[in-house]
Amino acid sequence: MIEIKMKGSGAIICKVNSDTLEGCDLREANLAGADLGGMNIMNSQLDYADLSGAVLAGACLSGSSLVGADLSGAKLTGINLRGVRLTDGTSRGAAVLADCDLHEAQLHDSDLRHVHLDRANLSHANLSHADLRNACLRMAKLTHANLERVLLIDAYMNKADLSYARLCGAHLNQAQLVHASLDHAILGGTDCHGAILDLANLHEASLVGASLIGVAMTDASLRSANLSNADLTDAMLSGASLRGANVEGADFTRVQLASVTMDFANFSLARNADIPPALDALIVVPSTAERDVDEMLATSHGFDR
Repeated sequence: MIEIKMKGSGAIICKVNSDTLEGCDLREANLAGADLGGMNIMNSQLDYADLSGAVLAGACLSGSSLVGADLSGAKLTGINLRGVRLTDGTSRGAAVLADCDLHEAQLHDSDLRHVHLDRANLSHANLSHADLRNACLRMAKLTHANLERVLLIDAYMNKADLSYARLCGAHLNQAQLVHASLDHAILGGTDCHGAILDLANLHEASLVGASLIGVAMTDASLRSANLSNADLTDAMLSGASLRGANVEGADFTRVQLASVTMDFANFSLARNADIPPALDALIVVPSTAERDVDEMLATSHGFDR
């Protein structure tokens, strides 16, 4: 007989008539606030279980299913979730990991489609090759995270912190990154494949000192983004909007700017920018009043979702 107890108080939440939790059927179980730290929960069924606020640090969940489970606010520091089923590929069947502590968690190769990770701490986590299509990562902390070759297509990442994250080869097509921070993030370089951000929304995002070498940002919105000292060598910006962007010290070596919207962006402060003569008149600095109007228009059109 195993007694599952509440963290802190030690009150018994439930009893399992078994010598181990391995292979147990705990579907739809109410385990909110449970202390499951260090336990063997391999190959268990936890679909739609309530594990909100639970402690799972050090637990072994290999082979387990947590489809639709509520893990909001749970402590999963350093946990290995590789091979754990967290979604059935639908919004309803996606696990909720909002506000979770996933610092240094192992999630590489994981299926995380539609999974809710809003405000989760994923700093230093390994998410390489993970499938995060349509996932919600609003205000998530992904500093120093490994996001190489991750699929973040149509992901919601507004106000997420991706500072110093490694995103080589990542796919962020149509991702929402409004007000996100990608300061010093590595999205491309001479030693890695460039990320793809076609049609991505980076309105007012911060990419200070980011490596964007060879990155594809066709038709992306970088309106009012901060690209100061970023390296955009060989980046593909066809159809992109850099209206009002801060490009001071940014390197635009071999970047084709003919089809880029660059009004109110002061490219005279950029490096190696080959400005087509027809666009010279657009290289102006916006007044305070113009910036205020631009921000009002952006807000009214729902950029900050």
